[in-house]
Amino acid sequence: MKVTLPVDENNNGSPDEYSAAQLSNFGYRTLAPVIPFMYDDTTDESIVFYTYPASSTANSNYSRTELREMMNPTNSKINWTLNQGGTFEGRLKLVSVTQDNISSSYDYHRVIMMQIHGIISQADMLTHGFLSNNGPPLLKIYWIDGHIKAYKKTLVNSNTTGDALLDVSSSTWTDISHDFGYIGYEPFDLKVIASTGKLEVTVNNSMKVFEDISLAKWPFENYFKAGNYLITTEPTANSTVKYYKLNINH
Repeated sequence: MKVTLPVDENNNGSPDEYSAAQLSNFGYRTLAPVIPFMYDDTTDESIVFYTYPASSTANSNYSRTELREMMNPTNSKINWTLNQGGTFEGRLKLVSVTQDNISSSYDYHRVIMMQIHGIISQADMLTHGFLSNNGPPLLKIYWIDGHIKAYKKTLVNSNTTGDALLDVSSSTWTDISHDFGYIGYEPFDLKVIASTGKLEVTVNNSMKVFEDISLAKWPFENYFKAGNYLITTEPTANSTVKYYKLNINH
């Protein structure tokens, strides 16, 4: 996995990233630019992800300290389909997050702690000549005012077919959600099983199965993400997430 940080210390106009090779074999422990944002807590054997609004990616307004799955450690263009499937298992918790002083909908800033992100395949890139391979996030696991909520992409029009499915905008793909209930700042277990036309999401002992025509038609490849993605641009905001366990299998 590679990591994206909320800062742009090399001034290239994008958030700094560190490769799987740099992070592996505990290399992140000696990377000075990474240490403020991703580090070990030896008291409970967790990895801490800290972030605040600073530098954001081209496809987002928000900053994150987030790991990105790399099936090939040197090639982010190699990813997986729902037919190939994948399993994500983690034990994690939100340690802290700042109050939301702008929104009237939330008491605290929202945090995405895990994702399945879509990406346009290289075959479709060549066929259609797209300039960007960025796809929509198929699944997002949010912490929202203490509740753990799953947001899954679904078609605005279930009759959409063919090349029109590759439109990444909200006019084609929107979100449906499921609330797993109040967790607060306690650790919880998360398991996601992705397979053909189906997502099984389990938080502690509560399971939600998404199985619909939108998943059957999902045209994108995918990769898992895990960490701390803070949904705000308030300058004084920050959040801290801990992962005690993180396993991915295909």
